[in-house]
Amino acid sequence: MNNWLIAPVIIPLLTGMLLIIFQKNIKLQRTLSFLALLAVGVISVLLMVQIKGSGIQTLQLGGWEAPYGISFVGDMFSALLLLATSIVSVCCLIYAFPSIGRKQEKLYFYPLYLFLITGVNGSFLTGDLFNLYVFFEVFLVASYVLITLGGTRRQLRESLKYIFTNVIASAFFLMGVAYLYSITGTLNLADLSLRVAEAGQDGLITTVALLFLIVFALKAGLLLFFWLPGSYSVPPTAIAAIFAALLTKVGIYAIFRMFTLIFYHEPQITHLWIGLLAAATMILGGLGAVGFGDIQKILTYNVVISVGFIMLGLVSSTPEGLAGSIYYLLHDILIKALIFLIGGTVIHLTGTSRLKDISGLIRLRPALGWMFLIAALSMVGIPPLSGFLGKVFTIQGTFEAGDYGFGAIGLVASLFILFSMIKLFMNVFWGETVLCEDEEKGSMKGLLLPIALLTFASLALGIGAEGIAPYVAQAAEELLDPNLYIQAVMD
Repeated sequence: MNNWLIAPVIIPLLTGMLLIIFQKNIKLQRTLSFLALLAVGVISVLLMVQIKGSGIQTLQLGGWEAPYGISFVGDMFSALLLLATSIVSVCCLIYAFPSIGRKQEKLYFYPLYLFLITGVNGSFLTGDLFNLYVFFEVFLVASYVLITLGGTRRQLRESLKYIFTNVIASAFFLMGVAYLYSITGTLNLADLSLRVAEAGQDGLITTVALLFLIVFALKAGLLLFFWLPGSYSVPPTAIAAIFAALLTKVGIYAIFRMFTLIFYHEPQITHLWIGLLAAATMILGGLGAVGFGDIQKILTYNVVISVGFIMLGLVSSTPEGLAGSIYYLLHDILIKALIFLIGGTVIHLTGTSRLKDISGLIRLRPALGWMFLIAALSMVGIPPLSGFLGKVFTIQGTFEAGDYGFGAIGLVASLFILFSMIKLFMNVFWGETVLCEDEEKGSMKGLLLPIALLTFASLALGIGAEGIAPYVAQAAEELLDPNLYIQAVMD
């Protein structure tokens, strides 16, 4: 029993509830929000150390033993995602202080932000399928309000698309939960794994598995990403960055958890479909990234490409492939927050997101330009930056599993990323300067610090790969062996 497992959920939840009372005290809201997220980051590191030394940690709430009680489970995969979430949530919060606007701050921005993090952290830690649904709804309800902050016509149009899509996905999620409970009589993830293994993954259970795949594909933007480009381009920059960094990743996490712990018996069906969805996602996302001449559209389509690429490691089901996907997932959480903050800052300074109207910004803002170049090269996978090892191991895993077609599409997707990000850099930062400092539409005051912190975190993930490698390897090992998870929960 490890009581620390509940802390990443309780701390932001209680802090958010407290901040509702102090709606008008902005300074207090900023301080408490920052301290709460910082505390979650410290606890994430503590959990990583405990899991590294003692194995998977569990907590049975109320003293009810599994599978009857509510289980919280922390394996290395969950702990790594908690740490990455804490880093980007702190940095995006710091960016929001000078940029979000006093009006939005008084409209419960900080409580909603903390509730969003509560739902994300809870999704990573819950050991119960119904509670996974509950935590999904917690962060989705918070995101429904956050995406509309600002109240522009375009925001309202895109937010309706976002809300309707997720409401439909949630209805199918609940339907899948009901079907699975009617078949197995349990919703505890470890017990579900045992029941499905005992009964055999027959045609009915495989059909339920594909239903869950559709649900989480909608959440993650895996092929079903029609809602994503518009939805991620309309909120204020700090909110768009946290959306791009985390919301699709919760869907990815759910697919990894379900198809390594419960529905792993018929990979020739389930994993093949995941591979096909991933391949189509990378191709379509790549075409969108290279085809648009708008900063926000290019960045959002790069989010789509990365979703497909991360899935390749799961499809391969090899230690190298899974380790590569986990490493690339951590990299992608950091780097997507970084490029969205930089992209939003460029739009803030120039007043436009069209590439043809921006040029030579690196002469006015050299630090911003070089940090964007580092982020772009990291996304492409240039060594020794953080995207390199994830791409190498993921592609290696697909080739070892004989999935040469998927691996080849992954390499082509990297070329799409290279072309789109270099296009951004050459159009926005390089070339003749068309904007002088006096003509900038906004101030950079307070915006460069969180961008620099995320750049440093990304560089540390790449240059310090040797330090994080044992944790990633352990996470991959635990995903490949469901018995480790089952024994930790049920014994």
